[in-house]
Amino acid sequence: MAHDHNHSHHHHEITGKNLSVSIFLNIGITVAQIVGGFISGSLSLISDALHNFSDVLSLIFSLVAHNLSKKKATTSYTFGYKRAELIAAFVNSATLIIVAIFLIYEAIERFSNPIAIGSGLVIWLSILGIAFNGFSTLLLKKDAGHNSNMRSAYLHLLTDTMASVAVLIGGILMKYYQWFWIDSAITFAIAVYLIFMGFGLLKSTTKMLMLFTPENLDIAEIVKKIHTVTGKNQLHHIHLWNLNDNELHFEAHLECSENITITEFNAIANEIKEVLHHDFHINHCTIQPEFGKTCSKEFIVQD
Repeated sequence: MAHDHNHSHHHHEITGKNLSVSIFLNIGITVAQIVGGFISGSLSLISDALHNFSDVLSLIFSLVAHNLSKKKATTSYTFGYKRAELIAAFVNSATLIIVAIFLIYEAIERFSNPIAIGSGLVIWLSILGIAFNGFSTLLLKKDAGHNSNMRSAYLHLLTDTMASVAVLIGGILMKYYQWFWIDSAITFAIAVYLIFMGFGLLKSTTKMLMLFTPENLDIAEIVKKIHTVTGKNQLHHIHLWNLNDNELHFEAHLECSENITITEFNAIANEIKEVLHHDFHINHCTIQPEFGKTCSKEFIVQD
């Protein structure tokens, strides 16, 4: 059975330092906004604080998962903890949606019972939130383009920054126009935005965890391309999945038309690996040779 790892392509190096800084900043924001929210009576400020608190937990989870993913494989954990960051991204995106549903409920309740709000405190604390969250977002922006776990943390912080901007606008409107209903309206808008931002990441991480074929790859197209180098030898029983953001795995059976030698099979397998790597960026390939077997030769076989 031919088996190959190909990690020659460049990876963006991700460290946990920026996450650690973001955790520290978000703890400060959360404490300040919770205290300020209760003093001022602002639901939008408390909702922003709750979102920040969920971010603290999510960022800690992301940091732990990131550190776990660096651990080497063992005989007990043959893949190591490479999928830990996927789990973290899944949980973080799910918490975005859960927090949003809670905020929508609270906003609707407050619509029917609006109260006077201390807008001055709301304004100053929202400015603090914009500064701290904005800085944290910039820290993780580059990493977010290369890793689902970092992307989930980045989305949490980005939505926090947007929420703080909305709270600031609301505080100004309440201070100068006494539009206290705007507090609930902003809370509702923040919640809808959280759902919008979280759903896409939740969907993509779910597909990875379920070992679905990546959306940007077509197995039929891959097979057609590979068959140009295998001749009469046909692939079947194909599986293609993401182990994590950086590793694409491909496995298949190769039905050989003749009883070829191991050396001949290795030559064919190497050609297959070259096609998979250069044309489809698949960096892990396992091919099982077969000859004269009577099993189904469908492209994809459910085990």
